[in-house]
Amino acid sequence: MSAALVVIFVIAYASIALEHPLRVNKSASALIGAGLLWTIYALMGGDHHVISENLTESVAATAQIVFFLMGAMTIVEVVDAHNGFRVITSRIKTTKITSLLWLVGFVAFFLSAILDNLTTTIVMISLMKKLLDRHEDRLFFAGIIVIAANAGGAWTPIGDVTTTMLWIGGQITTLAIMKGVFLPSLACLIVPLSFLTFILRGKEVIGPKEIVYRGDIQTTSFEQNLMFAMGIGTLIAVPIFKAVTHLPPFMGILFGLGILWLVGEMLHRNKEDDFKEHLTLVSALKRIDMSCIVFFIGILLAVATLEHTHILAALAKWLDTVVGRQDVIVTLIGLASAVVDNVPLVAASMGMYDMATYPTDSFLWEFMAYCAGTGGS
Repeated sequence: MSAALVVIFVIAYASIALEHPLRVNKSASALIGAGLLWTIYALMGGDHHVISENLTESVAATAQIVFFLMGAMTIVEVVDAHNGFRVITSRIKTTKITSLLWLVGFVAFFLSAILDNLTTTIVMISLMKKLLDRHEDRLFFAGIIVIAANAGGAWTPIGDVTTTMLWIGGQITTLAIMKGVFLPSLACLIVPLSFLTFILRGKEVIGPKEIVYRGDIQTTSFEQNLMFAMGIGTLIAVPIFKAVTHLPPFMGILFGLGILWLVGEMLHRNKEDDFKEHLTLVSALKRIDMSCIVFFIGILLAVATLEHTHILAALAKWLDTVVGRQDVIVTLIGLASAVVDNVPLVAASMGMYDMATYPTDSFLWEFMAYCAGTGGS
């Protein structure tokens, strides 16, 4: 059974890594892989009662991550629909491209720590289209935004999905990851920023002739500021909510989403339906990347079968025997995340190493958050 599970997982993993050449969405590969793995486990694993309990446990753990991501993505989409991020772009006035580069890099770095790196990258690159006219300049900025967003997401529990997984799994805590990974993450941004400053020195910012926000959807300055403050405040409050109530983070994000939903309904209650439709949370839920959510469900359930069948534990022992040093192993995971998706890598690593041996806030988990988060850049 173990050999069959490993072969199927490797094929599914390869299909995910080769998503673009194969022209098959990675979500489909992840779901098929999860379905096949659990089917084989159910047919050949023995005690069906134990297998059913394992599946229930895995679904519960996966649901916590999925609910959190759905809530966070919806909140960010609502802020963007209200032009809330104009609070940031309207204050960018510099004419030197190197100054703008550093400003954008640090905005992306700290914004990613509050939002998540994928959303930050999308938002910041969209903003660059409103600030830069030359395509070659946009490419330089897109590169630094990716680096800054990944570096910024690595040092907070809500900035990167892999860090969120470690946080929800109990491998790291909020203050410890911020204290341990902030300076390395900052260095990860400053080095490429310094390099690009040398390349782009002397250039001026050439902006587009006309800046248009959200087509014909207009929101007032009060609405923009309110939804920006509410959205960012909700995301920041989640770790505090977890620390005070000891409830899982997804409860905090769903609670905050409900409050934001209520505020939005009251804010637009006297407007025409056609005008406010785009601004509602119902509309925002339709615009979030559900294929990304489905991918997480598939890959996490797939990895769970390897954990329940003790394949990951055996892999950890083999790596310890062959490589020996955990820091080298985690570095290899970081390098691998440049080629393949870091979510299954971290999910597998969480199953490989026992928390009895590597307790919460161990160097292993913090280093993994850093390497997996920044390696994908």
